[in-house]
Amino acid sequence: MAIRLPGILHAKNVFRRANFFSGQSTSIDVPKGYLAVYVGESEKKRFVIPISFLNEPSFQELLYKAEEEFGFNHPTGGLTIPCGEQMFLDLTSRLRSL
Repeated sequence: MAIRLPGILHAKNVFRRANFFSGQSTSIDVPKGYLAVYVGESEKKRFVIPISFLNEPSFQELLYKAEEEFGFNHPTGGLTIPCGEQMFLDLTSRLRSL
């Protein structure tokens, strides 16, 4: 019996496509089990977050917004999350406490 996790698979595909189209690998300075994202409305700041966040519905909403706004061509060369830095910090602090 297979377990279907469409949200997780979509999130992984978004991340893979973003890395493919960027032509860059961000894995050099990102520990195994983490991924780098860029967050901010005007000035982008880089965050390294656990990949376990990809399982969370609230984080998946951000990935959908990123896909709608940027498609798979992210201006920073990495996955860009279109939200304010403070909102992202609030969300990630809640996810860490789960």
